[in-house]
Amino acid sequence: MKRRILILLFTTVFITLGAQDLKTISNQFIDVAESVSPAVVTITAQKVTKIRNPFGDFDFPFDFFGFNAPNREREYRSSALGSGVIVGDGYVITNNHVIDKAEEIKIVLHDKREFEATLVGADAKTDIAILKIEARGLPVAKLGNSDNLRVGEWVLAIGSPFSTRLGNTVTHGIVSGLARSGMQLSTYESYIQTDASINPGNSGGALVNLDGEVIGINSAIMSRSGGSHGIGFAIPMNLARKVMNDIITSGRVVRAWLGVTIQELNQDLSQSLGLSDISGVLISDVMKESPAEKAKILSGDVIVEVNDQTVRTPSELQINIASRSPGESVKLTLIREGKKRSINVRLEEMPSDEPVITQSKTGEVDLGFTVQGNSDELARQYGINTTEGVVVVNVAPGSEAQQKGIQPGDRIVTMERKNIKNLGEFTKTLDNVKKDQTILILIETKNGNKRFVTIKAR
Repeated sequence: MKRRILILLFTTVFITLGAQDLKTISNQFIDVAESVSPAVVTITAQKVTKIRNPFGDFDFPFDFFGFNAPNREREYRSSALGSGVIVGDGYVITNNHVIDKAEEIKIVLHDKREFEATLVGADAKTDIAILKIEARGLPVAKLGNSDNLRVGEWVLAIGSPFSTRLGNTVTHGIVSGLARSGMQLSTYESYIQTDASINPGNSGGALVNLDGEVIGINSAIMSRSGGSHGIGFAIPMNLARKVMNDIITSGRVVRAWLGVTIQELNQDLSQSLGLSDISGVLISDVMKESPAEKAKILSGDVIVEVNDQTVRTPSELQINIASRSPGESVKLTLIREGKKRSINVRLEEMPSDEPVITQSKTGEVDLGFTVQGNSDELARQYGINTTEGVVVVNVAPGSEAQQKGIQPGDRIVTMERKNIKNLGEFTKTLDNVKKDQTILILIETKNGNKRFVTIKAR
Protein backbone atom coordinates (compact mmCIF):
# COMPACT_ATOMS: atom_id res chain seq x y z
CA MET A 1 0.00 0.00 0.00
CA LYS A 2 2.82 2.35 0.99
CA ARG A 3 4.59 1.54 -2.30
CA ARG A 4 1.48 2.42 -4.30
CA ILE A 5 1.18 5.74 -2.47
CA LEU A 6 4.84 6.55 -3.18
CA ILE A 7 4.45 5.70 -6.89
CA LEU A 8 1.29 7.79 -7.11
CA LEU A 9 2.97 10.70 -5.32
CA PHE A 10 6.05 10.51 -7.62
CA THR A 11 3.85 10.36 -10.73
CA THR A 12 1.82 13.36 -9.56
CA VAL A 13 4.97 15.40 -8.84
CA PHE A 14 6.49 14.42 -12.22
CA ILE A 15 3.36 15.40 -14.13
CA THR A 16 3.10 18.67 -12.20
CA LEU A 17 6.75 19.54 -12.85
CA GLY A 18 6.42 18.50 -16.50
CA ALA A 19 3.37 20.69 -16.94
CA GLN A 20 5.18 23.61 -15.34
CA ASP A 21 8.17 23.16 -17.64
CA LEU A 22 5.93 23.04 -20.69
CA LYS A 23 4.09 26.14 -19.52
CA THR A 24 7.42 27.93 -19.11
CA ILE A 25 8.47 26.99 -22.66
CA SER A 26 5.04 27.99 -23.98
CA ASN A 27 5.31 31.40 -22.33
CA GLN A 28 8.79 31.81 -23.80
CA PHE A 29 7.43 31.07 -27.29
CA ILE A 30 4.67 33.63 -26.71
CA ASP A 31 7.13 36.30 -25.55
CA VAL A 32 9.38 35.75 -28.56
CA ALA A 33 6.48 35.76 -31.04
CA GLU A 34 5.04 38.95 -29.58
CA SER A 35 8.39 40.76 -29.58
CA VAL A 36 9.62 39.74 -33.05
CA SER A 37 6.44 39.44 -35.16
CA PRO A 38 5.89 43.23 -35.48
CA ALA A 39 9.29 43.50 -37.22
CA VAL A 40 8.45 40.80 -39.80
CA VAL A 41 6.73 42.01 -42.98
CA THR A 42 4.96 40.52 -45.99
CA ILE A 43 6.42 41.29 -49.42
CA THR A 44 4.68 41.11 -52.79
CA ALA A 45 6.79 41.57 -55.91
CA GLN A 46 5.18 42.19 -59.29
CA LYS A 47 7.16 40.66 -62.13
CA VAL A 48 6.74 40.85 -65.90
CA THR A 49 7.64 37.90 -68.10
CA LYS A 50 7.97 38.39 -71.86
CA ILE A 51 7.08 35.35 -73.95
CA ARG A 52 7.79 35.26 -77.67
CA ASN A 53 5.13 33.85 -79.97
CA PRO A 54 6.31 30.39 -81.15
CA PHE A 55 4.55 30.98 -84.50
CA GLY A 56 6.83 33.91 -85.35
CA ASP A 57 4.95 36.79 -86.93
CA PHE A 58 1.60 34.96 -86.84
CA ASP A 59 -0.72 35.06 -83.83
CA PHE A 60 -2.04 31.63 -84.78
CA PRO A 61 -4.54 30.99 -86.24
CA PHE A 62 -5.97 34.40 -87.11
CA ASP A 63 -2.86 36.32 -88.16
CA PHE A 64 -2.01 33.55 -90.60
CA PHE A 65 -5.06 34.64 -92.56
CA GLY A 66 -4.34 38.34 -92.06
CA PHE A 67 -7.14 39.12 -89.61
CA ASN A 68 -4.90 40.70 -86.97
CA ALA A 69 -1.61 42.55 -86.85
CA PRO A 70 1.44 40.46 -85.95
CA ASN A 71 2.04 40.05 -82.23
CA ARG A 72 5.58 38.86 -81.69
CA GLU A 73 5.88 39.18 -77.93
CA ARG A 74 3.44 39.21 -75.04
CA GLU A 75 3.86 40.28 -71.46
CA TYR A 76 2.55 38.23 -68.57
CA ARG A 77 2.39 39.64 -65.06
CA SER A 78 2.96 37.47 -62.03
CA SER A 79 3.23 38.12 -58.32
CA ALA A 80 5.84 36.63 -56.00
CA LEU A 81 5.15 36.35 -52.28
CA GLY A 82 7.79 36.54 -49.58
CA SER A 83 8.67 37.88 -46.17
CA GLY A 84 11.20 40.32 -44.77
CA VAL A 85 12.65 41.61 -41.51
CA ILE A 86 12.89 45.28 -40.50
CA VAL A 87 16.46 45.99 -39.41
CA GLY A 88 16.30 49.75 -38.78
CA ASP A 89 15.76 53.15 -40.47
CA GLY A 90 13.18 51.69 -42.85
CA TYR A 91 15.55 49.03 -44.18
CA VAL A 92 14.15 45.53 -44.73
CA ILE A 93 16.25 42.43 -45.33
CA THR A 94 14.84 39.61 -47.48
CA ASN A 95 15.91 37.04 -50.09
CA ASN A 96 17.15 38.12 -53.50
CA HIS A 97 14.99 35.48 -55.19
CA VAL A 98 11.85 37.09 -53.73
CA ILE A 99 12.37 40.42 -55.50
CA ASP A 100 14.61 39.41 -58.43
CA LYS A 101 13.53 41.18 -61.65
CA ALA A 102 10.53 42.75 -59.90
CA GLU A 103 9.08 45.94 -61.37
CA GLU A 104 7.07 46.83 -58.29
CA ILE A 105 7.60 45.83 -54.66
CA LYS A 106 5.06 46.33 -51.88
CA ILE A 107 5.47 45.72 -48.18
CA VAL A 108 2.66 45.03 -45.72
CA LEU A 109 3.49 45.67 -42.08
CA HIS A 110 2.27 43.75 -39.04
CA ASP A 111 -0.31 46.52 -38.45
CA LYS A 112 -1.61 46.14 -42.06
CA ARG A 113 -0.10 49.40 -43.34
CA GLU A 114 1.19 49.14 -46.91
CA PHE A 115 4.23 50.82 -48.45
CA GLU A 116 5.96 50.81 -51.80
CA ALA A 117 9.54 49.66 -51.38
CA THR A 118 12.66 50.56 -53.29
CA LEU A 119 15.52 48.15 -53.88
CA VAL A 120 18.70 49.37 -52.20
CA GLY A 121 20.82 46.48 -53.41
CA ALA A 122 20.92 42.72 -53.84
CA ASP A 123 23.52 39.98 -53.76
CA ALA A 124 22.69 36.84 -55.74
CA LYS A 125 25.75 35.04 -54.36
CA THR A 126 24.22 34.93 -50.87
CA ASP A 127 20.55 35.38 -51.90
CA ILE A 128 20.23 38.54 -49.80
CA ALA A 129 18.46 41.76 -50.80
CA ILE A 130 17.88 45.03 -48.95
CA LEU A 131 14.73 47.11 -49.44
CA LYS A 132 13.79 50.56 -48.12
CA ILE A 133 10.45 52.04 -47.13
CA GLU A 134 9.74 55.62 -46.08
CA ALA A 135 8.16 55.22 -42.66
CA ARG A 136 8.95 56.27 -39.11
CA GLY A 137 8.57 54.61 -35.75
CA LEU A 138 8.95 51.12 -37.17
CA PRO A 139 9.64 48.13 -34.92
CA VAL A 140 13.14 46.76 -35.38
CA ALA A 141 14.28 43.17 -35.00
CA LYS A 142 17.15 42.30 -32.70
CA LEU A 143 19.89 40.51 -34.64
CA GLY A 144 21.75 37.67 -32.95
CA ASN A 145 25.05 35.83 -33.36
CA SER A 146 24.49 32.76 -35.53
CA ASP A 147 27.94 31.42 -34.63
CA ASN A 148 26.58 30.58 -31.18
CA LEU A 149 23.87 28.25 -32.50
CA ARG A 150 23.89 24.62 -31.42
CA VAL A 151 22.16 21.62 -32.96
CA GLY A 152 19.04 20.81 -30.93
CA GLU A 153 18.36 24.43 -29.94
CA TRP A 154 14.73 25.62 -30.07
CA VAL A 155 13.91 28.13 -32.83
CA LEU A 156 10.82 29.87 -34.22
CA ALA A 157 10.17 30.68 -37.89
CA ILE A 158 8.07 33.78 -38.65
CA GLY A 159 6.77 34.69 -42.10
CA SER A 160 3.89 34.67 -44.57
CA PRO A 161 3.38 31.14 -45.97
CA PHE A 162 1.27 30.72 -49.11
CA SER A 163 -0.84 33.88 -48.76
CA THR A 164 -0.83 37.49 -47.57
CA ARG A 165 -3.76 36.47 -45.38
CA LEU A 166 -1.38 34.25 -43.39
CA GLY A 167 1.09 37.00 -42.55
CA ASN A 168 3.18 36.65 -39.38
CA THR A 169 2.59 32.93 -39.06
CA VAL A 170 4.74 31.48 -36.28
CA THR A 171 6.04 27.89 -36.29
CA HIS A 172 8.52 26.18 -34.00
CA GLY A 173 11.19 23.52 -34.23
CA ILE A 174 14.84 22.94 -33.51
CA VAL A 175 18.15 23.52 -35.23
CA SER A 176 18.54 20.24 -37.11
CA GLY A 177 21.97 20.92 -38.58
CA LEU A 178 24.58 23.59 -39.26
CA ALA A 179 26.82 24.54 -42.19
CA ARG A 180 24.68 22.71 -44.75
CA SER A 181 25.97 23.12 -48.30
CA GLY A 182 25.73 21.55 -51.74
CA MET A 183 22.15 22.73 -52.29
CA GLN A 184 23.21 24.82 -55.32
CA LEU A 185 20.90 27.60 -54.17
CA SER A 186 23.62 30.27 -54.07
CA THR A 187 27.38 30.65 -54.35
CA TYR A 188 28.02 30.93 -50.62
CA GLU A 189 26.21 28.15 -48.80
CA SER A 190 26.43 27.37 -45.09
CA TYR A 191 22.78 27.01 -44.19
CA ILE A 192 21.12 26.49 -40.84
CA GLN A 193 18.83 23.47 -41.18
CA THR A 194 15.61 23.46 -39.15
CA ASP A 195 12.44 21.39 -38.86
CA ALA A 196 10.38 24.49 -38.02
CA SER A 197 7.70 24.55 -40.71
CA ILE A 198 8.80 26.74 -43.63
CA ASN A 199 6.63 27.01 -46.74
CA PRO A 200 6.51 29.10 -49.94
CA GLY A 201 6.10 32.70 -48.81
CA ASN A 202 8.34 32.25 -45.78
CA SER A 203 11.40 33.16 -47.85
CA GLY A 204 13.07 36.21 -46.35
CA GLY A 205 11.39 35.76 -42.98
CA ALA A 206 12.99 35.40 -39.58
CA LEU A 207 14.46 32.37 -37.85
CA VAL A 208 14.56 33.34 -34.19
CA ASN A 209 16.12 31.89 -31.04
CA LEU A 210 14.42 31.87 -27.63
CA ASP A 211 16.19 35.11 -26.70
CA GLY A 212 14.12 36.84 -29.38
CA GLU A 213 17.11 37.33 -31.68
CA VAL A 214 17.00 36.80 -35.43
CA ILE A 215 19.75 34.26 -36.08
CA GLY A 216 18.83 33.38 -39.67
CA ILE A 217 16.93 34.51 -42.77
CA ASN A 218 14.64 31.72 -43.97
CA SER A 219 15.52 30.88 -47.54
CA ALA A 220 14.50 27.47 -48.87
CA ILE A 221 12.94 24.09 -48.22
CA MET A 222 13.66 20.58 -49.41
CA SER A 223 10.37 19.15 -50.60
CA ARG A 224 8.86 16.96 -53.30
CA SER A 225 5.41 18.49 -52.95
CA GLY A 226 6.28 22.18 -52.58
CA GLY A 227 5.19 22.23 -48.93
CA SER A 228 7.05 21.73 -45.68
CA HIS A 229 8.52 18.29 -45.03
CA GLY A 230 10.45 19.37 -41.96
CA ILE A 231 13.62 20.26 -43.86
CA GLY A 232 14.08 24.00 -44.13
CA PHE A 233 17.15 26.18 -44.58
CA ALA A 234 18.08 29.64 -43.36
CA ILE A 235 21.01 31.93 -44.18
CA PRO A 236 23.11 32.49 -41.02
CA MET A 237 22.60 35.99 -39.62
CA ASN A 238 26.31 36.71 -39.40
CA LEU A 239 26.69 36.24 -43.15
CA ALA A 240 23.46 38.12 -43.90
CA ARG A 241 24.53 40.98 -41.60
CA LYS A 242 27.85 41.43 -43.44
CA VAL A 243 26.09 41.61 -46.81
CA MET A 244 23.40 43.92 -45.40
CA ASN A 245 25.91 46.37 -43.91
CA ASP A 246 27.93 46.47 -47.15
CA ILE A 247 24.86 47.19 -49.27
CA ILE A 248 23.53 49.88 -46.94
CA THR A 249 26.86 51.68 -46.50
CA SER A 250 28.40 51.34 -49.96
CA GLY A 251 25.70 49.98 -52.27
CA ARG A 252 27.72 46.87 -53.07
CA VAL A 253 29.14 43.82 -51.34
CA VAL A 254 32.85 44.02 -50.58
CA ARG A 255 34.26 40.55 -49.96
CA ALA A 256 37.55 39.52 -48.47
CA TRP A 257 39.77 37.33 -50.63
CA LEU A 258 42.29 34.66 -49.72
CA GLY A 259 43.13 33.54 -53.26
CA VAL A 260 43.16 29.75 -53.12
CA THR A 261 41.42 26.91 -54.92
CA ILE A 262 40.11 24.45 -52.35
CA GLN A 263 38.62 20.97 -52.24
CA GLU A 264 37.07 18.61 -49.75
CA LEU A 265 39.10 15.90 -48.09
CA ASN A 266 38.22 12.22 -48.34
CA GLN A 267 39.72 9.15 -46.71
CA ASP A 268 42.20 8.44 -49.51
CA LEU A 269 43.47 12.04 -49.60
CA SER A 270 43.75 12.16 -45.80
CA GLN A 271 45.82 8.98 -45.72
CA SER A 272 48.05 10.16 -48.57
CA LEU A 273 48.67 13.46 -46.78
CA GLY A 274 49.38 11.74 -43.47
CA LEU A 275 46.41 13.28 -41.66
CA SER A 276 44.92 11.74 -38.53
CA ASP A 277 41.30 12.40 -39.56
CA ILE A 278 39.14 13.62 -42.44
CA SER A 279 38.74 17.20 -41.26
CA GLY A 280 39.97 20.40 -42.82
CA VAL A 281 40.16 21.99 -46.25
CA LEU A 282 42.75 20.96 -48.84
CA ILE A 283 44.38 23.71 -50.91
CA SER A 284 44.80 22.47 -54.47
CA ASP A 285 46.12 25.72 -55.97
CA VAL A 286 47.33 29.16 -54.90
CA MET A 287 46.57 32.11 -57.19
CA LYS A 288 49.34 34.40 -58.35
CA GLU A 289 49.87 37.62 -56.38
CA SER A 290 47.09 36.62 -53.98
CA PRO A 291 47.14 37.12 -50.18
CA ALA A 292 47.73 33.38 -49.83
CA GLU A 293 50.80 33.47 -52.10
CA LYS A 294 52.18 36.50 -50.26
CA ALA A 295 51.80 34.59 -46.98
CA LYS A 296 53.65 31.60 -48.52
CA ILE A 297 50.71 29.21 -48.34
CA LEU A 298 51.34 26.20 -50.57
CA SER A 299 49.33 23.77 -52.64
CA GLY A 300 48.85 20.65 -50.50
CA ASP A 301 48.43 22.58 -47.25
CA VAL A 302 45.33 21.66 -45.23
CA ILE A 303 43.60 24.52 -43.38
CA VAL A 304 42.02 23.34 -40.12
CA GLU A 305 41.36 26.62 -38.26
CA VAL A 306 40.75 30.31 -38.92
CA ASN A 307 41.42 32.47 -35.86
CA ASP A 308 41.23 29.33 -33.70
CA GLN A 309 37.79 28.49 -35.13
CA THR A 310 37.63 24.99 -36.62
CA VAL A 311 36.85 24.66 -40.33
CA ARG A 312 35.92 21.19 -41.54
CA THR A 313 34.62 21.73 -45.07
CA PRO A 314 35.27 24.04 -48.05
CA SER A 315 31.93 25.80 -47.49
CA GLU A 316 32.86 26.60 -43.88
CA LEU A 317 36.15 28.16 -44.98
CA GLN A 318 34.47 30.01 -47.84
CA ILE A 319 31.82 31.51 -45.56
CA ASN A 320 34.36 32.35 -42.87
CA ILE A 321 36.50 34.37 -45.28
CA ALA A 322 33.53 35.91 -47.12
CA SER A 323 32.13 37.18 -43.81
CA ARG A 324 35.28 39.24 -43.20
CA SER A 325 36.47 42.57 -44.57
CA PRO A 326 39.41 43.39 -46.85
CA GLY A 327 42.44 44.48 -44.86
CA GLU A 328 41.60 42.19 -41.96
CA SER A 329 44.37 39.87 -40.78
CA VAL A 330 43.53 36.28 -39.89
CA LYS A 331 45.53 33.48 -38.34
CA LEU A 332 45.32 30.28 -40.37
CA THR A 333 46.21 27.04 -38.67
CA LEU A 334 47.24 24.49 -41.28
CA ILE A 335 48.91 21.14 -41.63
CA ARG A 336 51.91 20.87 -43.95
CA GLU A 337 53.77 17.58 -44.37
CA GLY A 338 52.15 16.23 -41.22
CA LYS A 339 53.11 19.18 -39.02
CA LYS A 340 50.75 21.84 -37.69
CA ARG A 341 51.75 25.47 -38.12
CA SER A 342 50.16 28.93 -37.99
CA ILE A 343 50.38 31.60 -40.68
CA ASN A 344 49.04 35.16 -40.54
CA VAL A 345 47.38 36.38 -43.73
CA ARG A 346 46.21 39.89 -44.55
CA LEU A 347 43.04 39.51 -46.62
CA GLU A 348 42.47 41.69 -49.68
CA GLU A 349 39.37 42.73 -51.60
CA MET A 350 38.09 40.05 -53.92
CA PRO A 351 38.66 40.99 -57.58
CA SER A 352 35.41 42.04 -59.19
CA ASP A 353 33.75 39.03 -60.76
CA GLU A 354 30.13 40.10 -60.90
CA PRO A 355 28.43 38.75 -64.04
CA VAL A 356 27.13 41.35 -66.47
CA ILE A 357 23.82 40.37 -68.05
CA THR A 358 24.06 41.05 -71.76
CA GLN A 359 21.70 44.00 -71.80
CA SER A 360 22.22 47.60 -72.72
CA LYS A 361 22.00 50.23 -69.98
CA THR A 362 18.36 50.82 -70.92
CA GLY A 363 17.60 47.12 -70.55
CA GLU A 364 16.14 47.07 -74.09
CA VAL A 365 18.74 44.74 -75.63
CA ASP A 366 19.33 41.16 -74.50
CA LEU A 367 21.58 38.63 -76.25
CA GLY A 368 20.48 35.60 -74.23
CA PHE A 369 23.74 34.96 -72.41
CA THR A 370 25.74 36.29 -69.47
CA VAL A 371 29.40 37.26 -69.57
CA GLN A 372 32.07 37.92 -67.00
CA GLY A 373 35.45 39.62 -67.23
CA ASN A 374 38.15 37.03 -67.80
CA SER A 375 40.50 36.31 -64.89
CA ASP A 376 43.07 33.80 -63.68
CA GLU A 377 40.32 31.94 -61.86
CA LEU A 378 37.97 31.80 -64.87
CA ALA A 379 40.78 30.85 -67.23
CA ARG A 380 41.73 28.01 -64.91
CA GLN A 381 38.12 26.92 -64.47
CA TYR A 382 37.40 26.68 -68.20
CA GLY A 383 40.88 25.77 -69.42
CA ILE A 384 41.39 29.04 -71.30
CA ASN A 385 44.99 29.89 -72.22
CA THR A 386 44.57 33.67 -71.82
CA THR A 387 43.07 36.07 -69.30
CA GLU A 388 42.06 38.57 -71.97
CA GLY A 389 38.49 39.30 -73.08
CA VAL A 390 35.16 38.31 -71.57
CA VAL A 391 33.87 34.80 -70.96
CA VAL A 392 30.35 33.40 -71.29
CA VAL A 393 29.27 32.06 -67.89
CA ASN A 394 25.59 31.34 -68.52
CA VAL A 395 23.30 30.81 -71.52
CA ALA A 396 19.53 31.28 -71.28
CA PRO A 397 17.63 28.03 -72.01
CA GLY A 398 15.78 28.18 -75.34
CA SER A 399 17.57 31.34 -76.45
CA GLU A 400 19.01 31.88 -79.92
CA ALA A 401 22.44 31.87 -78.29
CA GLN A 402 21.84 28.34 -77.05
CA GLN A 403 20.53 27.27 -80.44
CA LYS A 404 23.67 28.68 -82.08
CA GLY A 405 25.83 26.55 -79.79
CA ILE A 406 27.21 29.23 -77.49
CA GLN A 407 28.31 27.61 -74.23
CA PRO A 408 29.74 28.62 -70.84
CA GLY A 409 33.50 28.90 -71.23
CA ASP A 410 33.34 30.44 -74.72
CA ARG A 411 35.40 33.63 -74.96
CA ILE A 412 34.09 36.70 -76.81
CA VAL A 413 36.93 37.83 -79.09
CA THR A 414 35.15 40.46 -81.20
CA MET A 415 31.66 41.89 -81.41
CA GLU A 416 30.55 43.90 -84.43
CA ARG A 417 34.18 43.63 -85.64
CA LYS A 418 35.46 45.43 -82.54
CA ASN A 419 38.06 43.73 -80.35
CA ILE A 420 36.74 42.89 -76.90
CA LYS A 421 39.57 42.95 -74.38
CA ASN A 422 37.57 43.62 -71.22
CA LEU A 423 34.09 44.19 -69.79
CA GLY A 424 34.24 47.91 -70.48
CA GLU A 425 34.72 47.37 -74.21
CA PHE A 426 31.96 44.75 -74.23
CA THR A 427 29.38 46.99 -72.54
CA LYS A 428 30.38 50.01 -74.66
CA THR A 429 29.82 48.01 -77.85
CA LEU A 430 26.56 46.57 -76.54
CA ASP A 431 25.17 50.01 -75.72
CA ASN A 432 25.33 50.87 -79.44
CA VAL A 433 23.30 47.81 -80.43
CA LYS A 434 19.63 48.36 -81.30
CA LYS A 435 16.76 46.02 -80.63
CA ASP A 436 16.18 43.49 -83.46
CA GLN A 437 19.63 44.27 -84.84
CA THR A 438 21.61 41.21 -85.97
CA ILE A 439 25.12 41.40 -84.58
CA LEU A 440 28.26 39.51 -85.55
CA ILE A 441 30.27 37.85 -82.78
CA LEU A 442 33.57 35.99 -82.99
CA ILE A 443 33.88 33.43 -80.21
CA GLU A 444 36.72 31.17 -79.16
CA THR A 445 35.64 27.83 -77.73
CA LYS A 446 37.30 26.10 -74.80
CA ASN A 447 39.35 23.93 -77.16
CA GLY A 448 40.78 27.02 -78.88
CA ASN A 449 38.68 26.94 -82.08
CA LYS A 450 37.28 30.23 -83.33
CA ARG A 451 34.01 30.74 -85.20
CA PHE A 452 31.60 33.52 -86.10
CA VAL A 453 27.97 33.51 -84.96
CA THR A 454 25.15 35.96 -85.54
CA ILE A 455 22.68 36.82 -82.78
CA LYS A 456 19.57 38.94 -83.13
CA ALA A 457 19.34 41.41 -80.24
CA ARG A 458 16.05 41.03 -78.39
